[in-house]
Amino acid sequence: MQVARSTPMPRWKRVVDLVLCVLALPFLGMVTLVTTILMRLVSPGPVFFRQERVGYLGRGFMIYKFRTMKVGADTSLHRDHTKDLIGSNAPMMKMDNRGDSRLIPGAKWIRALGIDELPQLINVLRGEMSFVGPRPCVPYEYEHYLPWQRERFSTLPGLTGLWQVSGKNRTTFDQMIRLDIHYAHHKSPWMDTRIILRTPLALLQQLLDSRARHRAETSMVETGSGLPGFGSAIKSR
Repeated sequence: MQVARSTPMPRWKRVVDLVLCVLALPFLGMVTLVTTILMRLVSPGPVFFRQERVGYLGRGFMIYKFRTMKVGADTSLHRDHTKDLIGSNAPMMKMDNRGDSRLIPGAKWIRALGIDELPQLINVLRGEMSFVGPRPCVPYEYEHYLPWQRERFSTLPGLTGLWQVSGKNRTTFDQMIRLDIHYAHHKSPWMDTRIILRTPLALLQQLLDSRARHRAETSMVETGSGLPGFGSAIKSR
């Protein structure tokens, strides 16, 4: 299996990650308490969700998230459309935006705000992730990467990154890969700072886009016009 070139992580990056984790852990504790209470009300099952992902140099690790899907949700749909997404030139729209029946109540907004990703602070503490870097992909997505695309794994995956603050769901898979590779080759304290500062605005834009799509879909249903292209390939990330 071909992986990205081995390049050591700069020391400044680990220092910044540890400092930010110490500052963010109290917030994570508060969010975990609130999420646990809400989860007990809307969906039986565990609060946290673990999933294998591919990270630095193609190494596998277990990622942590707040669970936003029903227990035992079918993952084959995501697998099929991930393959379609890689081979297409379409914007990377989430399945959430097209009515994913696997989601628990309120999950769409939790995911739009990135709250479900907060437990990955544990992965950052363990050195498996960084605050800033490409998003870690699932193994079946990694299998379809071309050799040049695997260069994105030459840096630690992150909670946020250049792709997330550069349009995210409005970009194509190829554009995402190129943004991630650019970051891997040019990361610096200044670039990380800019990305972190731009992340709240990117999340707000993502939430507004999700609300706008929700209103449009609701209007279509109420007028009986239906949802155009509902049976077409659904993109997810």
